[in-house]
Amino acid sequence: MNQTAVKKRVVGVDISLDATTYAIVDVRGNILAKDSFPTEDYPEINGYVKNLCEKIIELVEQNGGYESIRSVGISAPSGNYITGCIVNSPNMPWKGVIPLAAMMRDQLGLAVALANNSHVVALGEHAFGSAHGMRDFIAVTMGSGLGSCIFSDGDVNLGFNGHAGEIGHTCVDIHGRQCGCGNCGCLEAYTATKGIIRTAKELLEESDEPSLMRGEEKLTPKKISQFCDAGDKLAIEVFRRTGEVLGLGLANYASLVNPEALIFTGGIARAGKWLLEPAKKSFEEHVFHNIQGKVKFLQSELGEDERNVLGASVLAWRVKEYSLFID
Repeated sequence: MNQTAVKKRVVGVDISLDATTYAIVDVRGNILAKDSFPTEDYPEINGYVKNLCEKIIELVEQNGGYESIRSVGISAPSGNYITGCIVNSPNMPWKGVIPLAAMMRDQLGLAVALANNSHVVALGEHAFGSAHGMRDFIAVTMGSGLGSCIFSDGDVNLGFNGHAGEIGHTCVDIHGRQCGCGNCGCLEAYTATKGIIRTAKELLEESDEPSLMRGEEKLTPKKISQFCDAGDKLAIEVFRRTGEVLGLGLANYASLVNPEALIFTGGIARAGKWLLEPAKKSFEEHVFHNIQGKVKFLQSELGEDERNVLGASVLAWRVKEYSLFID
């Protein structure tokens, strides 16, 4: 094998609560091959890592061979880029500190970089999406959790030990809802999936007004958004209340960071105007007056099935090349 040849492919991996997606990506950001499997099928981390590595090797060997791959980048909830670990994730099945990057490097024999999904989203948006050309922005990820990444002066700001950007665990009500992190009143407890569903149930209990939500056996933010499209007043109020709290939390954030834009990604962000219009209104009411009207609210234009693997591929290019397979 010619070790002086420049390798022009990496593997991007996106780990979510529902699925793990892995893809081969070339130097231009083209996804050459992709596959996935249910994350929940592997509640034990060693079995999960073994399966993921086997799947990656199989995909690589079917598409250009192992010698074409430079490195691997991984997007994971509660991932820490500095340590390469998943750290005390409140939503994933694996608890404690999981040295995932090291575990996969040992099995794959390639350089592996890991970061949280917000960090990876910011890299993807900067390289391929709505933040292309921006030097100062915040990527906001909205799903089972609420996360963010600060992109400052042209690069990611990780903080002292890699935990910068945990906007979901800033407090908006000191006597508020219990959060999965153990604290009370966190923004995530109002604006992530469980929080939105709780708001909907509270509204249904408060009012006897007819609503499509009453006949739904399993409420989800997606279904509530669809009911908004159908003109359901209580469903619209769910997202108005959610947006109001979200805007307040983001106003505090932006007053400190002064970004050019907030870029919203993830399943909940697909609620679009039902969420973002009340959020923008609340934001402008609470943000520092010198930046009122100057921060863009943008929805990601990258597809959900490609954004994180593309961002993970950017992460993979950033890690120092390493291989056990040297002739």
